[in-house]
Order: sequence, then C-alpha cells, then structure tokens
Amino acid sequence: MRLAIISDVHGNLEAFKEVLADIDRSRIDGLACLGDNIGYGPDPERVIELVRERDIPTVMGNHELAVVDVKYLDWMNATARKSLVMTHERLSKNSIDYIRTLPPAMTYHGTLCVHGFPPDSVVTYLFQLSMAQLKETFLAMEEKICFLGHTHDLLIISFDGDEVIQASLGNGIVSLHRDHQYIINVGSVGQPRDSNNNAKYVIWDTASESIEVRFVPYDIAATANRIIELGFPEYNARRLW
Repeated sequence: MRLAIISDVHGNLEAFKEVLADIDRSRIDGLACLGDNIGYGPDPERVIELVRERDIPTVMGNHELAVVDVKYLDWMNATARKSLVMTHERLSKNSIDYIRTLPPAMTYHGTLCVHGFPPDSVVTYLFQLSMAQLKETFLAMEEKICFLGHTHDLLIISFDGDEVIQASLGNGIVSLHRDHQYIINVGSVGQPRDSNNNAKYVIWDTASESIEVRFVPYDIAATANRIIELGFPEYNARRLW
C-alpha cells in the first residue's frame, strides 16, 4: 500500500494543486493531512474546499486552532496574527464549522498522525524536545511511525529501543528498519523552510517499508503575487522563494 502524507498547505492553492496532481500520478492508495491547511497564504477557503471535496482525513493544526480559539493568536508573532485575522475573514462559516471538527490526532493505517508532537499536541514543536524526552516519547508510543508537521522542515528520527538518531530528509527514498520506531516530519506543501522552495510531501510504502520524499515545483510567483495583491503581509510572499 502506498500512502501519501501532506502537511502545512497554508492557503497555497498553487502548491496544493500541483501536489495533488503529483499524488494522482503516483499510484497512491490513500492520503492524509497533518493540519495547517490555512494561514499565511491567500486561498484558505479554496484549500479547505479541496480537502473536503477529496475527503482527506485531516488533523487540527495550530493555525486552525487559532481560528476557532482566538486565545492561541497570542502565541503567534505579529505577521502570523495578521495573516490569521485576514484568513478568518476569507473563510466561510461552513469552513469554520468544519475546522472545529478536526481532531488533535488520528491513527491512519496503523500510524499516528499529529500536527505538532505525539501523542496529540497541536502546538508543540519537534525542536523543543530533548533527546531524553524523545526517548520517553518513543517508549510510550504504541505505533511504529508517527507522522507530523508544524516546523515545515523535513526530518526523520529513529529509535532502536535504546538510541535516538535524527537526520534530515532529502528528495528520494529512505528505507525503514523493520525493528525501529520513527517520528517523521513530512515538511510543507505550501511554505517549505528547508532551503528548497519546491512543495514537499512524503509517500509511505507499507510493502517496501520505505518513505519517499517528493519535491514538487509549482508557480511560486502566482502565489506570491496574490499574497501581495490581497494585502497579506509581504513577508509571506518573500519567504516562499
């Protein structure tokens, strides 16, 4: 079985459409999303509509959380807050009601899916955890794999029952050890922060026990120009490049 895992679309419709097209060409049996479909980008409503049209299982991201619970806006920087206020204005009531239904975590074909950190944190960043805390998390985790997003940075963390090892992920295929557990950050569709401006997602192949990282080019200028035209913070456009 080949399962696609995406995260952090952030209202970037151009990137999302190209990733979905790539997924459709890649013999995928299922697709799950790790949240933050909105925020920063210019087309949150259309992105939510596409997620719902394709019936993509999705967890709550911190940007969704801040839209439905305004106290979380205080945790964000000024640019993110302004973007989310504008995002809220561009969302229909129907989409906001849908966002309220998103779970903080879910199991998907035996894996754990969460936006921030296992078991169910929407807001915790992976880099906030010490190696000792990571080991404790693995020991408590029942699943072989946890997929997460939030940092927009591709990363794989493995645990052999004793040692925790972290490594960056790049374009291509990585084999997984049958006896190891993993926490895998799948990067970002709509706003990568790993020095490569392609949209990113991963394919988990259960038969070959491997992860394939996919780099997908898209029309960055179209998204950047739309961000500026709609009055979103210009920084949101610049960081796409």
